[in-house]
Amino acid sequence: MSELTVIVLAAGQGKRMKSSLPKVLHPLGGRTMVGHVLTAVEALGADRVVAVVGHGREQVTAHLHEHFPGVQVAVQEEQLGTGHATRVGLEVAGTVGGDVLVLTADTPLLTGETLVWFMERHRGGGRAVSILTADVPDPRGYGRIVRDGDDVRAIVEEKDASAQEQAITEINSGILAFDGAFLAAALPRLGNANASGEYYLTEAARLAAEDGLRAGAFLLEDRLQTEGANDRVQLAALGKELNRRIVERWMREGVTVVDPDTTWIHVDVEIGQDTTIEPGVQLLGVTSIGRGARIGPDSTLTDCEVGDGAHVVRTQALLSVIGEGADVGPFAHLRAGTVLGRTGKIGGFVETKNARIGDGAKVPHLSYVGDATIGEGSNIGAGTIFANYDGVAKHHTTIGAQVKSGSNVTFVAPVTVGDGAGTGAGTLVREDVPPGAMALSAGPQRLLEGWAQERRAGTAQAAAAEAARAAGVLVVGRPDAAGTPDEHPGEQSGDHEASHTGGPEVGAADPGRSES
Repeated sequence: MSELTVIVLAAGQGKRMKSSLPKVLHPLGGRTMVGHVLTAVEALGADRVVAVVGHGREQVTAHLHEHFPGVQVAVQEEQLGTGHATRVGLEVAGTVGGDVLVLTADTPLLTGETLVWFMERHRGGGRAVSILTADVPDPRGYGRIVRDGDDVRAIVEEKDASAQEQAITEINSGILAFDGAFLAAALPRLGNANASGEYYLTEAARLAAEDGLRAGAFLLEDRLQTEGANDRVQLAALGKELNRRIVERWMREGVTVVDPDTTWIHVDVEIGQDTTIEPGVQLLGVTSIGRGARIGPDSTLTDCEVGDGAHVVRTQALLSVIGEGADVGPFAHLRAGTVLGRTGKIGGFVETKNARIGDGAKVPHLSYVGDATIGEGSNIGAGTIFANYDGVAKHHTTIGAQVKSGSNVTFVAPVTVGDGAGTGAGTLVREDVPPGAMALSAGPQRLLEGWAQERRAGTAQAAAAEAARAAGVLVVGRPDAAGTPDEHPGEQSGDHEASHTGGPEVGAADPGRSES
């Protein structure tokens, strides 16, 4: 294979985007437009890649250095056309031999396979210039391919095209391959005597014909790969098409997508076979989903890792790990640094941040877990708060293995609860709890008899209280004077009930009897 230099033209302003963000940095499918193009270029294994920047050069250059550090950057001080931009790029590339591929940075559906196919045909045809073309139903705005049999006589920009040439539907994609020596000689010969006053790279096809050299065109059936995005309407349309292709690919790989129209998957996402994606799911960034998982409905996972067989429903998660067989949601919010172990649970209306929750551990209901470690098999009662912030700094809470925490507990960090310990409902834990100990902080319950009748006289509340007293009902759920049985309908065991762990038997100091 001959030497290959790739020049990516990324200097345009993109006025129709009406944005402070350079056009080529607008994202779709988890990458910027220039990022999609440069990722496709990687398939070629080029000897050098040069990106020509201009408008918003600082932003574009910073993006390239972060995500494509091997790409050289050339600055086009004035945007004088594609021919001028290519010349600027070659000056940075230095003396080149072999072939030069020039392409624009705003064709996000372009694939590496297409570029390999195109370069193979260019190199096998003995041509000085090769153009990747498409046949489109509406060619307005594009340069037209004027053929002479199999050879190209010229590429005519629309502003300079005759009525007959404007009727041609084969258009220039902006992706051209050159013999390096011919291109170096042709660039100084480009003129700007045209309607735009710019130096068009496409004029090289005419120069090749004048020099008795061959210029050829290769028609790409998948014309959407050559389409650019000049405004946000076109960007959205290309983004939707890109997503359709991604979703279809994963379905063909053995993933069930219940509603492709409401499912959005970024290009760098990985999904295992037999996973089911429910409606309203967004898998973003570099998220990885294992085999046999179920995601959704209505979940957004960004840069997350989900293990085999896990279930995630109505959840928003960022930079989090969900273990094999774990269960998350509904209405859970996993912030950065959350790690949920195998078969663990983060339940409804639970928020976590920088939290490591061990294998089989559960935070089932209505809790905030921030800057914490929860050991294997522990169960955190409903309404628990890990108070991690003292107004100046964040502090860590450590919960051991097999800890049973009551409902409405507050752990004031920094604090450690030992293995096998417990906390009574409503406990405020400010000090370390030894292994196996029960932490209690609630005082004895006080009763202000007749409070409703005295303080709420004349209300429905007072009337109900008076009626109950007249009927001899003492305490709801406790035996009355006639011996009504104690049913305790809410005191059932299991992970899905609010815990009232930790109290002694009924008495004045009964901190564990509260329920939520």
